Amino acid sequence: MMKKILIPVTNHATLGNTDQANGTYSPELTHALAVFIAAGVDYEIASINGGKAPLYGTDIEGDSVNDTLLANEEFQNKINNTIPVSQLNIEDYAAVFYPGGFGLLSDLANNQDFARLSAKHYESGGIIAAVCHGPAGLLPITLSNGDKLLANKSVTGFTREEEIDFGTLNDVPFLLEESLARTAGRYSKVQPWNVFVVEDQRVITGQNPASAHGVAVALVKKLAQ
Repeated sequence: MMKKILIPVTNHATLGNTDQANGTYSPELTHALAVFIAAGVDYEIASINGGKAPLYGTDIEGDSVNDTLLANEEFQNKINNTIPVSQLNIEDYAAVFYPGGFGLLSDLANNQDFARLSAKHYESGGIIAAVCHGPAGLLPITLSNGDKLLANKSVTGFTREEEIDFGTLNDVPFLLEESLARTAGRYSKVQPWNVFVVEDQRVITGQNPASAHGVAVALVKKLAQ
C-alpha cells in the first residue's frame, strides 16, 4: 500500500493575538515535502477547519527549495484546500508530520480532534514527527492509558533563545521550550539555529527551521523500516 503522510497545519493567520501575518512557516513545510516527494512518499494537508491555510515565509530570497515547492500546482491545490479534521480517516496514513510556524500555538497546541487522531495513530504503530513550533501540536496528545504521548519521550523544539533572536518572545501565546520541558520526559537543545533532530522510537522532533530537512530524512528512513 502507498505510504501517505498526514500534515496538520494551522488555520490561525496571525502571531498570537497580534495583527502580524503568520500561519505555517513555509520553509519548514516545503523543505520536508521536498524530501517526501523525492522518496516517492505521498502526502495530504489537513487543518482543523479545512480550506485555505495561511503561510508565511513564502518570500525568502535564495531558498530555491521553498520557491520550487510554492510554484508546484499540486502543493498549491493542497494548501488552498486543506482537509478538515472531521473528514480524516487516520488509518490512511503511515505518519503524521507537524510543521511549525507560530500559528499553531493558537490552535493545534490545544486541539483535541487532532490530538485524538494522533494518539490513535501512534498506538497503532504510526510515526509522529514535528519541527520548530510543530511539537506544540504534540502537547495535547494523550494515550488511551491516560499518559501524555511525550511523558516519557525525548524531544526538542524552538528554544527560548531563538524566540529572543526572532523578536517574538513577548507575543507568543506561550513559550514552547517551557511547555515541552514540563510535559516531555526530556527536552534538549543545541545552540540557536543549528540543525538538531531528536529521535525517540516513533517520535521525531527538530529544533528549528534548519532542522526540517533532517526531520523529514529521519521520517522517511523510519517509514522504510
